[in-house]
Amino acid sequence: MNVAFVFPGQGAQYVGMGRAIFDEYPVARALLEEADEALGMKLSEIILEGPEDTLRLTYYTQPALLTVSVAVWRALVDRVDIQPLAVAGHSLGEYSALVAAKSLSFADAVKLVHERGKLMDEAYPAGQGTMAAVLGLDEEPLRDVCKRASEETGETVELANVNCPGQIVISGAKAAVERASELAKEAGARRVMPLNVSGPFHSSLMQPAADRLGQLLDEVKFQDAETPVVANVDGHPRRMASDLRDALKKQLVMPVRFVDCVLTMKRLGVEAVVELGPGTVLSGLVRKIEKSLETAHAEDPATLDQVCALLTRGGGDGE
Repeated sequence: MNVAFVFPGQGAQYVGMGRAIFDEYPVARALLEEADEALGMKLSEIILEGPEDTLRLTYYTQPALLTVSVAVWRALVDRVDIQPLAVAGHSLGEYSALVAAKSLSFADAVKLVHERGKLMDEAYPAGQGTMAAVLGLDEEPLRDVCKRASEETGETVELANVNCPGQIVISGAKAAVERASELAKEAGARRVMPLNVSGPFHSSLMQPAADRLGQLLDEVKFQDAETPVVANVDGHPRRMASDLRDALKKQLVMPVRFVDCVLTMKRLGVEAVVELGPGTVLSGLVRKIEKSLETAHAEDPATLDQVCALLTRGGGDGE
């Protein structure tokens, strides 16, 4: 079966995630210890014990999700010899994908996303930027809405995540996002939901964070990927180390084009998309984008068994 692996982004976290995988698989437990050592702190305690308020802090959420997602991937490849056609992630999840593609070492990735979280937190004054999910409005009309809201308020609001048909997230200064939300409803949006986030992620307002992150990325060693990594910024598959680094530099200030990522996987010949890590958000998006793709997910021993069965028999019901 031609398979792609995808890795979740921020929002999928919960206290205790990965516990059963860490308990059952020595390769996963070793990764948890590697994360603690790389960061010089007990990230493992935050993952397994919380409290939730601490885990929700961006600079802990990001390394925590990366660690659990990569641990599930390691447990999977420890059991099944499988070469995916492609890998991808949603925002933060792209770093997990780069580790799975052998482009970035886990130790470098976990340190990078810890710093990425800090930079994102510091890039824009707390409480002044926000995001909202717009349901039931296509990309071009919503782009026009954002342009009008920006002109009316003198503030920035832009598309941030093109998640699936009829679900697009906007991001920017609070006043502009609120105005765009009103205009989106007038333009026919079915619903607009403010998101509980600490900043205007994936917008041009993240440029200060992107500049500093770019410097950090230049200091880290990237390898050419063993598996094509389908990049958030444009949905194009990349293998060359320099291209992969460049995509990460742009990622913080550009929309996550997850629809394009999934359609690219389909074009590459992918038949099944397996989500590795907490939750099933990406599996749900994949089904809305391309119904012909089979989906499955693994985050604990039971779901990992199901994925291993799917991959070894070359087909099945998925999720």
